[in-house]
Amino acid sequence: MSVPLRELPASTDERRHTRPGPSLSPGAATALLDAYRSGTDRLLATPHRTLLAHGTAAETPHDARPLPERVRHLLDARRKAGDPAPLVVGALPFAPDAPPALAVPERVRCAPPLREDPLVVLPVPEREAEGRWEMREVPSAERYGQAVASAVARMRAGEFDKVVLARTLELTAPGEPDLPAMLRRLARRDPAGYTFAVPSGPGRTLVGASPELLVARRKGHLTANPLAGSAPRSDDLAEDVRRAAALLESPKDLHEHAVVVDAVREALAPYCSRLETPPRPTLVRTAAMWHLSTTVTGELSDPSVTALELASALHPTPAVCGTPTRTAREVITALEPFARGPYTGMVGWQDADGDGEWVVTIRCAEAEGSRLRLFAGAGVVADSSPEAETAETAAKFRTFLDAVGAAL
Repeated sequence: MSVPLRELPASTDERRHTRPGPSLSPGAATALLDAYRSGTDRLLATPHRTLLAHGTAAETPHDARPLPERVRHLLDARRKAGDPAPLVVGALPFAPDAPPALAVPERVRCAPPLREDPLVVLPVPEREAEGRWEMREVPSAERYGQAVASAVARMRAGEFDKVVLARTLELTAPGEPDLPAMLRRLARRDPAGYTFAVPSGPGRTLVGASPELLVARRKGHLTANPLAGSAPRSDDLAEDVRRAAALLESPKDLHEHAVVVDAVREALAPYCSRLETPPRPTLVRTAAMWHLSTTVTGELSDPSVTALELASALHPTPAVCGTPTRTAREVITALEPFARGPYTGMVGWQDADGDGEWVVTIRCAEAEGSRLRLFAGAGVVADSSPEAETAETAAKFRTFLDAVGAAL
């Protein structure tokens, strides 16, 4: 999905660890996955590496300075203090003025990507017992459909072009859920995607398996991979192929995708001496969904621009917010009866050289005590129908419902 990034160096305490590469024994990536412990650890598995960060050496401050500037100063200070390879890992919320959950870890361990680990195909752990979860929709499917209809009417009246409306499922268990086991199931379900588990606030953990790279930077090179336009997978092979082919020819989904790609290209162009965008999207698949996908690549005109600066310029894309952005945000605030928090924000890492990967925070849940809050959204345009968008969010919930052994 993106150009390879340089291998991430370990922190001061972990420099003795073997760097990722083909010489590492089978099971190195799944060993990090199995070693994850909720509360203090941060795990991020991408198509290029598996990263497990332990502890917190320093937190990114929350003040009036732009976030990329705060992160740059923090990493520079850590390097001057004697850490030769500091990095930040964590999550950023949807709201730009909300506090970040980014930290410099005490120790970092790296391994090759999960998709290259033969042990990732071993049977997943047993699921939580069926029926353990109490489930509440916020809003209900009926209320969500009404919100979609309201947005469609306003778009047909010419008020705005697109909005992404989300809903949540609140799952409550008798005790705290087993987040490490849930993470292992998510990772094994889509080992080529972006699987993450990071603290998102006091007593809260963000867990997910996103298919979408927002932006990656490797020295002077950047890659973005916007996804927009989706269709649920089918267990029947012939029907699954039919749905994929139909998605590639859907005027509604192609328009939705083009809006997002144009916005990504417009946001990145000021930073690039070269920017390339394929003329037509391709398909990517997860275990639950088909998505229209375009890979945008470029060369930075100023090599000092960091991955987080690029990500901040892109966020929020029309794929998670809408267009025009200000109007879409107002519609989201008016129609969604909950705060998004980290959902549709970013999760990823950046080092002191400015290299990094930032992923769109979708297909995720936030855990707090015995409660899991699952999120799913759908892009609403003038041709949308309430029934289709409600069904799309239900299909997207499947990623997490399968991971916890629940059913919608």
